[in-house]
Order: sequence, then structure tokens, then C-alpha cells
Amino acid sequence: MTVVRIGPHRLYLGDAYGIRPTLGRMDADVMDPPYKFRAEGGGHYRKARKGMEQIIEEKLHEGFDHSIINPLLCGAVVVFCHNDQLAKLLPYIDGNFERPVVCMWQKINPQPVANKHYRPDAEPYIHAWSRGHHPSGGMNELFRIVTARSSRGKEKFGHATVKPDAVMDKIVRNVRGSTICDPFMGTGSTGVAAIRAGRTFTGIEHNPRHFATAVARCTAAWEGQQSA
Repeated sequence: MTVVRIGPHRLYLGDAYGIRPTLGRMDADVMDPPYKFRAEGGGHYRKARKGMEQIIEEKLHEGFDHSIINPLLCGAVVVFCHNDQLAKLLPYIDGNFERPVVCMWQKINPQPVANKHYRPDAEPYIHAWSRGHHPSGGMNELFRIVTARSSRGKEKFGHATVKPDAVMDKIVRNVRGSTICDPFMGTGSTGVAAIRAGRTFTGIEHNPRHFATAVARCTAAWEGQQSA
């Protein structure tokens, strides 16, 4: 296990299921874990783009163990998921937190493919909380739908499923508390949003390449905050 400290922030290279229980309680866990979905199909569109091959290579289509969501370790949780995961994930969260809400990232530029399903023009995320950790923000901030364009090109930082800054900035603003953990950090989008918002961030990522990107992005965010 490797640990990188960036000011008060900590980034861990290793397995989230082993590391997260050792980190203690956080105000919120904000995560984009591997989705569970069919990774075949896509026709001509898929042949022209290699994102799905990267998803398969990095096993980002095999789902995740719900036990990583632990109400004893966080006051609130934000978890992205595929539509097909909601049926099993919602009962698990509802049984562990006081109140869950299904929110949605509405994409301005969805991929032009349906693959015998609805087009991926929106991705759900669940925000659930225990008593005292209800969402923060005024009336103009507490919307269940955030509209933003999907990351393209260099904005993806070499990751197939990166979430755009506009989405993560909004989510972090709606999370109450000062400490945020992302057990599936990827390239550090949650960390960048948390650092910019003045929160203390802890991230975990098992892929060394994405971890290095997260370290660079979070370092830049921290340095930018210090010089502001």
C-alpha cells in the first residue's frame, strides 16, 4: 500500500475493501464504483471507439460489493450506479441510512447508442444520509438533477468513466460535513471537487496509472487553493 499526503489530504494506492475500514468515520463517502452491466454489443459505434474495451480490461463492468457502503463509517453516502443496479442497491441503502434520494446526472451529449436499452443520456446516483447529515445548500442548490456535458478527449484523463467537474462540484456542495472519502477514486474528480470546496479528502484507488493521475490533479487543486 502506498500513501501520498497532499496537505491534509490522503491518497491511498491499494484495495478499497481492505483500506476503507481502517480509515475511521468520515462525514461522507462519495463514490463511483464499478457498474454492473452488459459490456457486449454497441455495433458500429463501438468499433470506432475503444472506451468499452478499456472498461472490460479494467473490470469496470463487474459491479461492486455493497459492504463498502457502511453507515458506521460515514454519515452520508453518494453512490453512482447503473440503472440496472438500483433494484438491489436501494434496499441495501434504505436499510442502513435514515433517508435515500435518487438523483440524476442528465447528459447534454449522450453517446448515440442504445444497445437494446434506453440511451445512456442520464446516470443515477443515490444520496443517502443518517440523522444530522442531511444535504446542505440553499433552495437553488438542492435539485435532484444536475445537467452537464459528458467528459470527452483530454477531459477524461485516460479513464473510461470519469465524471465531469460540474457534476462533482455540485455533489460536493450538497454533502454536509468537512471530511469526504472516495473509495473508488479513479483519476481524482471527487478529490478535486472536495479540495476546491475546502473539505478534507481521502481517496483510494487500486489502478497505479489512475492513482498517479489523481495525485497530480489533487496536488494541482491543493496548490491552486493555497495560492488563491
